[in-house]
Amino acid sequence: MKFNRNTFFRSLFCMTLGCLAGGAGAQELADTAGYGKFRFGSYGEAVASFKDYGINRFQKEGSTKDHRNTIAIPRFTLGFDYKFTPKWILGAEIEFEAGGTGTAVELENNENGEYETEIEKGGEVALEQLHITRLIVPAFNVRVGHQVVPVGLTNAQHEPINFFGTIRPESQTALMPSTWHETGVTVFGTLGNGYGVFDYEAMIVTGLNANGFDRDTWIASGKQGFFETDNFTSPGYVARIDWRGVPGLRTGVSFYYCRDTGSNSDKPQTYSSYGRIPVQIFTWDAQYRNKYLTARADLTYGHLGNSKAVNERNNRLPNASPYSRLTPVAKNALSYGAEIGFNFGNVFRIGKCPTLIPFTRYEYFNPQKSVAKPYTADKRLEVSKWMVGIDWFALPNLVVKADYSTRQIGTQKVFGKGAYNSENDFSIGIAYIGWFFKR
Repeated sequence: MKFNRNTFFRSLFCMTLGCLAGGAGAQELADTAGYGKFRFGSYGEAVASFKDYGINRFQKEGSTKDHRNTIAIPRFTLGFDYKFTPKWILGAEIEFEAGGTGTAVELENNENGEYETEIEKGGEVALEQLHITRLIVPAFNVRVGHQVVPVGLTNAQHEPINFFGTIRPESQTALMPSTWHETGVTVFGTLGNGYGVFDYEAMIVTGLNANGFDRDTWIASGKQGFFETDNFTSPGYVARIDWRGVPGLRTGVSFYYCRDTGSNSDKPQTYSSYGRIPVQIFTWDAQYRNKYLTARADLTYGHLGNSKAVNERNNRLPNASPYSRLTPVAKNALSYGAEIGFNFGNVFRIGKCPTLIPFTRYEYFNPQKSVAKPYTADKRLEVSKWMVGIDWFALPNLVVKADYSTRQIGTQKVFGKGAYNSENDFSIGIAYIGWFFKR
């Protein structure tokens, strides 16, 4: 079959707009028209990394200089959609992560509230999506069930062909769950006028649990899921809106709010004497794509109210609890990044050049941007990172990646050395996405 670059970009653009088992707005309506009754697909990735630093950054000079290699299957996901009718649609994704050993945690309330952890299964399996969608009109539709929380660029478009490089951008995964999925209800749709097209989502989902907030990843480990049921005492409220008014350009903002993450704790009395522990997260992201280049940018800012209470309680959680207990947890966190890649063949008009996209990315992330007194921030969590690499699309939905990245620790400077030892690695990987069967 003759490879057509224009077909490639049309296919890639369509795939990057929606999740494997669901999207929003106009893309959702267009996507469901691509099959009659049922479809089954998958995405996955494999990564090998060669690193020059040790495993512990929290030493006097930062990570020690070391040579170590790692290899992993970060995720393998199976997804399917089934149409009960053209308007009632079931969507599901099951994700196998990292090939690790899974655990089950129980809270024995009849034994003084002690945690009990048991090894139950080999390989971690997560239900990433399981929802039923009711399509009504383009401007208003409803989805109920377990679904992706589209806060930030990576969560909204998390499949491995949707970002450059072998790993997801750390500027987002360092602060928030990724992929972030919760149970709840969503309304979504597309509104169009003379100023462009707006895709929106509004959600009420399971809220975060303050037990999981920690020094290194801010609220990312506060996602519930250790137990058979999640606490829904204080829901999370999510809103996202994207604007498409210029060919190739999409830009959007998202917002997350949970009134009291403390009331979602494993034991309701943990924070009861401290008052509310609210979380707000704001993100902005944009993507521009044409046949010559792809450019993306993202910004995340978060605020944790009453962080002093979290710090006083979390470092005293029982040793058997499934949380890190690392403090202090910051009251504010910040990250931002930008990347650009060029389609080598189209830029230089090389007739039969394969689809090679060299790229570069800069990102800054700090889960301890601001820490409430009397605690102080640890500068070893402040990272300025550069990545350069190349993506080779052997097929429109199959990409081979290679990249080199350097992290400067303890600085917000775009260029220049940090206060601690830098961390450098070279990585190679392969990723795919596709629908294997449609009927």
